[in-house]
Amino acid sequence: MSSINRSTSSRLRRTASTGLALVLPLAALAACGGGGGSDASAEAGSGEGTISVWAHQGQKSEAAALQNAVKSFNSSQDRIKVELKLIPETDYTKTITATDASELPDVLEFDGPTMANFVYNKKLAAVDDFVSAKTLSNATDASKAQGEIAGKHYGLGMFDSGLGMYGSKKLLDAAGVKYPKGVDDAWTADEFDAALKALKAKDSDGKVLDIQEGNGLANEWGTYGFAPIVWSAGGGLLKDGKAQGALDSPAAVSALKTFQSWKGTVDPNTDGNAFAKGRVALSWVGHWMYPAYSEALGDDLVVLPLPDFGDGPKTGQGSWSWGIGADSKNAKAAGAFMDFLLDDANVTAMTKANGAPPATKSALAASELYKQGGPLQLFADQLAKPCGDSDISKSCVAVTRPVTAGYPVVTEKFSQALNAIYGGSDPKDALSKAARAIDRDFSDNAGYEIP
Repeated sequence: MSSINRSTSSRLRRTASTGLALVLPLAALAACGGGGGSDASAEAGSGEGTISVWAHQGQKSEAAALQNAVKSFNSSQDRIKVELKLIPETDYTKTITATDASELPDVLEFDGPTMANFVYNKKLAAVDDFVSAKTLSNATDASKAQGEIAGKHYGLGMFDSGLGMYGSKKLLDAAGVKYPKGVDDAWTADEFDAALKALKAKDSDGKVLDIQEGNGLANEWGTYGFAPIVWSAGGGLLKDGKAQGALDSPAAVSALKTFQSWKGTVDPNTDGNAFAKGRVALSWVGHWMYPAYSEALGDDLVVLPLPDFGDGPKTGQGSWSWGIGADSKNAKAAGAFMDFLLDDANVTAMTKANGAPPATKSALAASELYKQGGPLQLFADQLAKPCGDSDISKSCVAVTRPVTAGYPVVTEKFSQALNAIYGGSDPKDALSKAARAIDRDFSDNAGYEIP
């Protein structure tokens, strides 16, 4: 994320590198039913001529990187001309949702978790026949997991995302707290609890943890930031298309009860500077806060994995992706532009602009921030152990939010339950209520199956 002078809530509203941009449009998506039927397939076309491209208008630096990529593509050859349209981020998903498939562009950007809904409503075509084998093979496994349905790829990203725990070495050492060196020795939930108690004993107001509370939890931040607790405990948001038995499992209930118990140690962080100003020793957030935190703490900053609730530490992943409109009449040209957009030069330019982990293998390996020995190697290590959205085990770390057209309902009900639990509600009651609501919706929509 960019400007360190803006508030944290502003950063999370401009979530170009976190994949949280669908907070507001979810209800609209959920109401967008229909879908089903046969797979939508774009026409290959001549591979020449003018193609239209839509993208969200996020940070200025991101928009500039994309505009430069389009300019370079247009000047690099004379067979294809790209016409780029930038749409304000707050309106972007709603615009795609409200636009008939026949009016959508040849190439469009979309926030990762919305993909399955757009496929369900026949607005995206599989890209496998139109992008090069090199482009597909160079995409990281974590990135591909977000964009794949039934073996077909509908989205490929320039960048990914990840969660972690930022710590102040000075404050941790002063409290005698030993902290993890990497993913393999993450704190257990009990060890993290003990660390909070030790830090609290040395803190004047007892507030030692930041969880971005100021942004609220009953939104996509709640799901992205804290579903990893459920996954790490061995639970899930869905299992075999059902929430009951996964979301309200005893392990998930117990883990969120532990989460609830931490509230007394959390700084409300209304000014967005709890960690940067040294009021707290730990901040539970994503890669996008690194620029602000590294500038504020310098060598005192340490990057840690989230706690392990029994089934290994977990992180969310996934972000903005690129795909081909289902009604494109020139998908061959669209694929050629995607090949160009996802090359090392453009991916590197974009991830330097927004600080996110590259979603291609070659750019990730070369990244100054994320390469082996880099300050954010932890995030790359996590993404190198992808779980996908269903095969979540102790041996994997980066979990894709459920790839289903019903995701808007899943995240709405889970985040509302999380917020209620944080506010003092009984975890079992809140999670069971959410699970029942999700399953009712899935039942009403034939499981949102995409043939």
